[in-house]
Amino acid sequence: MISQPLDRFDWSLIRSFLAVLDAGSLMGAARQLNAQQPTLSRHVAELEAQLGVPLFERTGRGVIPTAAALSIAEAARQMEDGAGALGRALQRTRDATTGKVRLTTSAVAATWLLPPLLERFAREEPGITIELVASNQITNLLRREADIAVRMVRPQQSSLVARKLGQVPITAAAHTSYLARMGTPRVPSDLLSHRLIGYDRDDTIERSAAAIGITISRENFAVRTDDQVVYGQLVAAGVGIGFVTGYSLRHWPDVETLLPMLAIPPLPCWLAVHREIRGNRIVRRVYDFLAEMVPGELQAR
Repeated sequence: MISQPLDRFDWSLIRSFLAVLDAGSLMGAARQLNAQQPTLSRHVAELEAQLGVPLFERTGRGVIPTAAALSIAEAARQMEDGAGALGRALQRTRDATTGKVRLTTSAVAATWLLPPLLERFAREEPGITIELVASNQITNLLRREADIAVRMVRPQQSSLVARKLGQVPITAAAHTSYLARMGTPRVPSDLLSHRLIGYDRDDTIERSAAAIGITISRENFAVRTDDQVVYGQLVAAGVGIGFVTGYSLRHWPDVETLLPMLAIPPLPCWLAVHREIRGNRIVRRVYDFLAEMVPGELQAR
């Protein structure tokens, strides 16, 4: 009988015990485990001390298990099976090619920038599910509501890791049907005589125009909306002249860029991930794919 219960012990002691039990000698067990014989002898002695009973009788030809050793052998083998199952599960996790990644970006990027990339990613990694969240709130990552973010502003929080992917060109543009009706502006000042599409409560366009020496007020906008996806669709429908991201234009073949002399400041594009999860294999796969592919998409038309 075992004289004292075990609350905690080192798994390596059980592993060494089973190897000696199966091999019938310390030398044979050492060869089986590719270990040193003195190490196995010490493990057996430590386990015997913890259990309070001898486990083997030493003979000139090897060892003979005691009744105590035989009584715990089955439980020890169950532990060995459990340890093996745990190791295999951990290996599957490390080698996993399936999983879910939650990706957040602006409504415009979610509509016009990322879909072609996600179609390609789906072909390369069919086992990874992408949950795409269209939101402008960087707190999605801070609250762990998303794994990765593509942003047009650099996140400042120290818990996030950010990588700059490039610049997003912004251009004045209009549909050919609008230009056929209303004419094409030749110089920036011509914009004030055209139907301009602007934001409603957002003054980004007014501030950007002022930065390049053009005075545009809210009253100059014939149509206003703060929904940037709707804004782009208004331009694509020929409602008027608007200011759109360069990557959106490839989806609108009949929309033309205007006034190339306008030095509209581009927007930076950042890839952000929470510091704690960037080492996750699945998250890292999506992160690396976006880091490689987004820069080219920012310039494509």
